[in-house]
Amino acid sequence: MKMIIVLWCGLILSTGAATRPNVLFLAIDDQNDWMGCMGGHPQAQTPHIDALARRGTLFLNAQCQSPLCNSSRTSLMTGLRPTTTGIYGLAPWFRNLPEYKDLVSLPQAFARAGYHTLYTGKIYHGRSGRKGDEWSEVGPPAGVGAWPKQKLVDTPARHKLVDWGVFPHKDEDKGDYQVATWTIDQLKKTHDKPFFLACGFFLPHVPCYATQKWFDLYPEDTLILPPVVENDRADTPRFSWYTHWKLPEPRLKYLKEAKQWKNLVRSYLACTSFVDAQVGRIMEALDASGHADNTLIVLWTDHGWHLGEKEITGKNTLWDRSARVPLIFAGPGVSAGQRCTRPAELLDMYPTLLELCGLPAQAQLEGLSLVPQLKDAKAPRERMAVTTHNHDNHGVRSENWRYIRYADGSEELYNMQKDPNEWTNLASNPEYADVIAAHKKWIPRDNRKPAPGSAHRILVYEDGKANWEGKDILDDDPIPEL
Repeated sequence: MKMIIVLWCGLILSTGAATRPNVLFLAIDDQNDWMGCMGGHPQAQTPHIDALARRGTLFLNAQCQSPLCNSSRTSLMTGLRPTTTGIYGLAPWFRNLPEYKDLVSLPQAFARAGYHTLYTGKIYHGRSGRKGDEWSEVGPPAGVGAWPKQKLVDTPARHKLVDWGVFPHKDEDKGDYQVATWTIDQLKKTHDKPFFLACGFFLPHVPCYATQKWFDLYPEDTLILPPVVENDRADTPRFSWYTHWKLPEPRLKYLKEAKQWKNLVRSYLACTSFVDAQVGRIMEALDASGHADNTLIVLWTDHGWHLGEKEITGKNTLWDRSARVPLIFAGPGVSAGQRCTRPAELLDMYPTLLELCGLPAQAQLEGLSLVPQLKDAKAPRERMAVTTHNHDNHGVRSENWRYIRYADGSEELYNMQKDPNEWTNLASNPEYADVIAAHKKWIPRDNRKPAPGSAHRILVYEDGKANWEGKDILDDDPIPEL
C-alpha cells in the first residue's frame, strides 16, 4: 500500500506543472457592495461582474484586513495581518522593513513555481512593487488618466483627488481602460507556461470622473440615495471618530448643504459601471483566447467606501460599509452559481490560490484556504473575520453579527440580520454579553505598534490619550467638519 501511495504522489508531482491553471487576478479600488450581484445598491448596473459571479462562487460576507489601500493590499499580498507587520497606514512599503525584505509574496510564490507573472494597474499601493523579481512583465501603472483643468467640486479639504462629476473626456484616455487593454493584449498571446496575470483598476477611487453616458445609467430624478438616519453616531463611542479624524473626504453634512450628495452617488455608480465594462472586455478576451477552461479568475476589492452612511464619506472605519468587500472565484476547482455567506477574509486569498493551483504551502500565511467553501458554499469556517484599523482597533464579523472594539476599550455590536445598516449599537445591552464574548476571543492578542516609517492616517492610543498623526486629540476637541 505504501508503494502505491508514493508512486501516485510522484505522478501528481511530475505532471502537475504542465496542468496547473492560469490565474487572472482582478482588483478594484475602493469598491463597496454596490454591484448587482451583491445587492448593495438597488440601481447598480454591473452585468459583467454579475455574470462572473454566476460563473463561480461569490462571497457575500468577505472582509478586508484593513480599510485603507496600503495596509489592506500589503496584508493580502503577504498573507500577514496588519497586527503582525505593523503596517496600518499609507506607508511603509513592506520590503523596506528588514524582517520582510525577503518574504515570499503571493506573486513571488507563483514566479518561483514556474509561472509567468504579469501585472498592470494598482495591485500594491501606488507604484510599489513594480521592480524586483515578483513580476516577469509590468504594464501601465494605475492612474486617473485625463484630468480636468480644475476641480469639478470645491470640497472643504480641497484635496486634488477628492473630486467627482461628469467630465467630457474619452473613455479610452482613462487609466483603467488602458490597463484593461494591456491585460487583453496579454491574453491574446501564446504562453508556453502557466501565467499569473494581475490587473488592478483605480476606479471607483476618487476622483470619480465619468463621461455622460455612464451618468445616463443613473438619472438624477430617479436616483436612490443610501439609507441614513439622523444622529446615527449618537450611540457610537467618540473613539469611532478618531479612526478618520481629519481626512479630506467630506462629511454627509457638507454633501447635503452643498447639494452634492446625488452628484457623488451618481459619480460613484457611474465609475462602478465603467469598471464593470472593463471587466467585461477582459472576460470577452479570455473566452476568445483559448485559455478560459484552464484559468482561475479571482475578483476582489481592497475595502469598501461610505457615501453618507454613518455621516461620512470614504473608508477608514470598522463598519460593514468600509470593511465588507466583493470577492469572486471562478474556474477550475470552483463550483458555479454559489453564494457563500460564511465570513471570509482577503487574507485567505493567498493560501486559496496556492491550493487551487497545486503550489507548495507557505508556512508564514495567517489566512485559511477557502477551497472547502469553493466546493460547497455551506462548508463550515473555523473562525470569524477580523478587520483592523490602526493599532488595537478591531472589527470581528460572523455571519450574523459585527463586533467592534476600539483601543480605549469602547465597543459596538450590531445584529447584521435585523440591522444591516448598523443603526443600533447593542454593546451596552447585557442581554448580548455572550455574543460579545464569542466575538472578542478572535481579536488578535499581539498587536504590533506602527512599523518604522509609518506615515499618514496613523492613530495610536497610549497613556489614556489618542494621538492622530503626531498630535494628541483632546477630550473636548470638536469633531472636525470636513
